[in-house]
Amino acid sequence: MIIERLSQEHRNIEKLLAILERELEVFDRGDRPDYEVIGAVISYFELYPEVYHHPQEDLVFAKLQIRDPAAAAKVGDLAREHQKGAELLRRVAHAVDNVLADRELLRQDVDAIVRDFIEHERRHIMKEDRDFFPAALKALEPEDWTEIASAMTNPEDPLFSEAAEETFDALRARILQLEQEAEAERH
Repeated sequence: MIIERLSQEHRNIEKLLAILERELEVFDRGDRPDYEVIGAVISYFELYPEVYHHPQEDLVFAKLQIRDPAAAAKVGDLAREHQKGAELLRRVAHAVDNVLADRELLRQDVDAIVRDFIEHERRHIMKEDRDFFPAALKALEPEDWTEIASAMTNPEDPLFSEAAEETFDALRARILQLEQEAEAERH
């Protein structure tokens, strides 16, 4: 089921947000966070949601707008929220680059930039889980899901291939492994 997969992806994203938050706490204490972990999380967010997750949601949302315009209006402008998340992520990447380049930055400014991204993503996921997904499940017809599934599995699109999915799974596993190693080194 498409919504089940999108929901599972939200759980995976939440795990990465928690890792980013833990590394931020290390930074806030004045210690050195694991920038390899942070970089991997940023890379994941630059790739996976933009290339795979959000386009799937966009397909579902387009059908929802047709089947139940009122429910779609209640959900709001998902594309704008996705764009805002991407903008906030770019700010995070820029702030981390500046820290790594030893540029003068206030610690609280870096903290605010990263927390802003984390909070935006959590609010966005909560809204989709609470409003968007249930509305889509209620309003869309079986043929809508079939159309969405066929659009998502276009064999000519290399971004949606099994190999791409395996790459993202491997990146996600590597991020989790890096975080475990970083935690072990701190204790």
